[in-house]
Amino acid sequence: MDRITATKTARLAEECHQKFALSKEVKYAIANTNREAFVPTGFKQNAYKLDALPMGSAQWISSPLTVAKMTEYLEPHGADRVLEIGCGSGYQAAVLSHMFRGVFTIERIESLMLEAKIRFRELKINNIHTRTDDGQNGWSQYAPYDRILFSASAKEIPKKLFEQLRDGGILVAPMDKGNKQIITKFKKNGTDIIRTELEACVFVPILNGVQKS
Repeated sequence: MDRITATKTARLAEECHQKFALSKEVKYAIANTNREAFVPTGFKQNAYKLDALPMGSAQWISSPLTVAKMTEYLEPHGADRVLEIGCGSGYQAAVLSHMFRGVFTIERIESLMLEAKIRFRELKINNIHTRTDDGQNGWSQYAPYDRILFSASAKEIPKKLFEQLRDGGILVAPMDKGNKQIITKFKKNGTDIIRTELEACVFVPILNGVQKS
């Protein structure tokens, strides 16, 4: 990352921290992820604003503040492997790559996944594993995961995803509740799932199946 970009990302991390107190690990991850690389060309001038931005296939790249919050809610400290449902631009996965040894990210829209893979390669991020699939299936091959993150809103969490979460693990997802969405944390405790509602949010909904480009 060149010095100008590094200055901009450091400022972005500080701005997020002012709005929502971040741990030093999450603040470091935001400060060391080149957001500009994940933003469509026409929106580069807005890359460092705390706004969600449109990208291809009627999808959105989340606000950096939302990404920082979701990462914080995962309680990443001491966790090793994370599964992300909904890769999108790849920005959230890139932030997670600073804190987890293995990041496994699934995207149902093939063209978005291909673009994200190119970004990861160009940025020399080597610990992100990608898959084009319906994220609601999870990725059983590499389970169990210490953490699971939904980057799209869900009406309910499929049982198979809780099965792929290790005991003591945490799943964070924006959940549909009436006509709003609430970021919700689920903690797996043996056969029990402890559910905590955190805050209102706006995410694109999770959809079934795979969209080929």
